[in-house]
Amino acid sequence: MTTDTNQYEETDERRSWAPMVGLFLAQVLMSFNVAALPISLGGMVEDFGVPPTVASSTIVVYGLAVAALVMTGAKLGQRVGWVLIFRIVLIIFAGSSLLMIFSRTVAWAITGQILAGAAAAIIVPALVALIAENYRGKQQATAVGSLGSARAFSGMSAFLIGGTLGTLVGWRPIFFITLGLAAIVFALSFKLRSDRGDPTIRIDLIASVLIGISIVLLTMGFNNLNSWGIILAKDTAPFSILGLSPAPVFVIVGLVFGQAFFMWTKRRIANGQVPLVDISVLGRPTERAAVYAMFVIVAMEAAVNFTVPTYIQVVQGRTPFDTSMAMLPFNLTVFITATLIVRFYHRYSPRTIALFAFGLTTVALVWLAFVVTNNWETLPTIIGLIVFGIGQGALVTLVFNVLVTASPKRLAGDVGSIRGTAQNLASAVGTAVMGAVLVTTLSAGITSAVDDHPELPEELVAQVDLDNINFISNDELAAVLEETTATPEQIDRAVDLNAEQRLRTLKIGFLILAGISLAATLPASRLPRYRPDEMPDPASK
Repeated sequence: MTTDTNQYEETDERRSWAPMVGLFLAQVLMSFNVAALPISLGGMVEDFGVPPTVASSTIVVYGLAVAALVMTGAKLGQRVGWVLIFRIVLIIFAGSSLLMIFSRTVAWAITGQILAGAAAAIIVPALVALIAENYRGKQQATAVGSLGSARAFSGMSAFLIGGTLGTLVGWRPIFFITLGLAAIVFALSFKLRSDRGDPTIRIDLIASVLIGISIVLLTMGFNNLNSWGIILAKDTAPFSILGLSPAPVFVIVGLVFGQAFFMWTKRRIANGQVPLVDISVLGRPTERAAVYAMFVIVAMEAAVNFTVPTYIQVVQGRTPFDTSMAMLPFNLTVFITATLIVRFYHRYSPRTIALFAFGLTTVALVWLAFVVTNNWETLPTIIGLIVFGIGQGALVTLVFNVLVTASPKRLAGDVGSIRGTAQNLASAVGTAVMGAVLVTTLSAGITSAVDDHPELPEELVAQVDLDNINFISNDELAAVLEETTATPEQIDRAVDLNAEQRLRTLKIGFLILAGISLAATLPASRLPRYRPDEMPDPASK
């Protein structure tokens, strides 16, 4: 038995890595697109004349589309065949890049990201299924790990290349890169092992509707907490429910639909019917813990990738290249760690690595909350970003590997769909919630600070709408105040006060993320204690 297993693994290790190049670049394509969006925020704000929170909707709708459609996409891939459907959606992704390049309004850009998200909803489970189809044993573990490093590599390269292009040329040329990547991956897809699919597979439309509605309501609710109101409805809310904001109501109803999805899925499994997603991949506490940990990791990363570029480009008025330089320590460290962490899998258990990594991210975020200043190039800030990147890079690869290695090959698509749902919902929620938290904290801080500064009289404050405070540059604030009765001295004081409160808000944001990171040690403590080489054979499940 042992001899047969060894022969099997040796045969698998002789397989060519050529197919994996295409899969690696497909992950780069999706991740580069996502990473390029924060870099493009400043350019979109300027080109389209919209607030940063509106421009950031491109990030939210992408994650929304992926999360809402990925489970359906996984079943569609199983029915049509992974290679064929993979090629089709690459063409759609290329079309989304063209929309971004030639967009005339923010609606074009949002539409482009909806298409990109719909395509990624199939690419995400396809990557896992195609890896399972083309590789075995240690090669499979290495291939899975490469997806984490591809994601990190994309973030690093997007900030570097995108920052340079955004500064020298503009934000639109960034998406020529995604267009080119889509074409390259399409060509390389012909090296993948082909499959015919199973036309007998039926897609559970009721489950698709339930999970789709749940994801849409959850994302819309979280994304509009600030603009519609956290509890009571604001004037900007489309409607109110007995005076309450629809945002928290959307979140609650979304959770109800999500619970209905799980109840319906369990019922189908009990009746011997094929579910939209086989939730047996979450049958053990260790696998559920991996999903919870993955959600927290991606949400934290999305929050940082939204907060820092927004602060640097919009608040400080600096260039996208400055943003890329500020984020380079973080992105480079994530890439290196995600690539090298696989070497530690045979020495330490997933639980040990995860607890250590969450400890690093917590310490780093607390450190950043105390040392961050308006100058992002200071050594203490760089150290904080590097430590955070080490923890983040270890986690993004680890938890995904736990899920994949714990499930049999036939459930690879289901694992991919759960990964896609968790990651993209977390990305959308992390971006939306952090935006709401920062704006709410900034508004409360400025309102309180104005009350403590008599040199800014009530007559002047009454001319400024403090209920709609957002992150704006000093020049924009000065321009607004020049339209009021404010004296030059009062304008200078108001600008200084706003700068102080913005930095204070950023520090509070880092502390909030640190608290979330610390809380994540609870699910991380439930990850497997065994090392991957001690793991039971998933095929026996």
